[in-house]
Parts: sequence; C-alpha cells; structure tokens
Amino acid sequence: MAFSSSLTYHQKIYFCTMDFAATSVITKLPLMEAFYTIQGEGFHQGRAAYFIRLAGCNVGCFWCDVKESWDVDKHPKVALDEIVSQAAEYPGRLAVVTGGEPLMHNLDELTERLHNEGFATNIETSGSFPLSGSWDWICVSPKKFRPPTDEALELANEIKVIIYNKNDFAWAETHAARVNANCKLYLQPEWERASIMTPLIIDYIKENPKWELSLQIHKYINVP
Repeated sequence: MAFSSSLTYHQKIYFCTMDFAATSVITKLPLMEAFYTIQGEGFHQGRAAYFIRLAGCNVGCFWCDVKESWDVDKHPKVALDEIVSQAAEYPGRLAVVTGGEPLMHNLDELTERLHNEGFATNIETSGSFPLSGSWDWICVSPKKFRPPTDEALELANEIKVIIYNKNDFAWAETHAARVNANCKLYLQPEWERASIMTPLIIDYIKENPKWELSLQIHKYINVP
C-alpha cells in the first residue's frame, strides 16, 4: 500500500492495519526486534522466553519505554518462516509476542507456526484491537489512551496495570471487575516512578490481596 507523504504515522498505521486485515494469509510481519531472555514481568516472570516485538502502535503511552516501535514504517517486514526459525534456535519454548501493539496485525499464521515448533504462545497487548492468533496465555495491560475491548478482558489470563499515580488504583479496579474469575491481577509500578509507587503498591496489595506485585526484574538484572 502506497502512503501519501502528508499522512501522519498514526494514519499510516491505521491504513497498514486495514491492509493486513484484508490479506487472507499473512506471510510477513513488521519486526522491531526479537531476542531470547528471561521474562521479567507478570505470571511467567523468571522463565526463559523468546520475545518477538512487532512494530506499530497507536496507543501512545507517554511513559512507553519502546517508543521506537510505534512507527511501523521504520521497521522491516520479516518473513514468518525467518521469525519462527530464529526462535526455534533456542531451547526455551515460551514465545512472547509484544510490541508496539501486536494486535494491530493478524497473528493467526504466526501463532500456528510457533505452535508447530512446540512453543507456548503468550501475547502482551493493550487489548484495544480485536484478538487474532491462538494463545496459550493472554496478558492485557489496559491503557487509558485506548481502552481494552470486552473480548480482551473476558479472555485475559492476566491483567497488568501500570501504576503511575494514586488515581491508577481506582482505574485498575474498574478493569478487575470486568475480567473472568480465573484472571490473575497484577499491579506494576511505572519504571521511572518505581521508588515512589512501589511502597504504595505494596500497601495497596496488603489491603487488597486479590492483587499481586509485578516488577520489571529484567531491568534490575540488566537483561533485555
């Protein structure tokens, strides 16, 4: 699809998403980076995992630590065969698809190929786009800028709410009320404000024990 130079990158992302949706079989996806590491957050914290970070996002969190992933045009479209074969070179069989906002793309074919190689498929998403792909674990991290769909919250295995200020606790509760009974609930301090918010999160969890603490341990141990 050709883009007018006058379009903003958010508009480009929208039309690019429509173009993907119209394609019956996706054979390439825009890839920002892929790497083998330790999952640092949420339920699977501490496990070896292969991360597939797709490009493209219109959620626009001002505290996002991967803003370079937002513009889909800045990253190459990589063949699914290549993405999956590189993942399969490592012994771990947990694949985490993230972004950006990965659900801006149709992920049916990617997850099928990952499953064929023996991977458990996890997704980290804002939940603001319709679900595609076959997932063994869905982590929804709801954002105020583009709220999650009812479908995403109903199917979520965990929600991970980023706590930037005290008002975010009440906002987290509004989403906890919408998930299924088995969904894990996590509160995670925004990294730049962790020293301020972590003590508040600990106190909140002690008073509201349905919640658990998620820390970005990969940043503490200095791995990707």
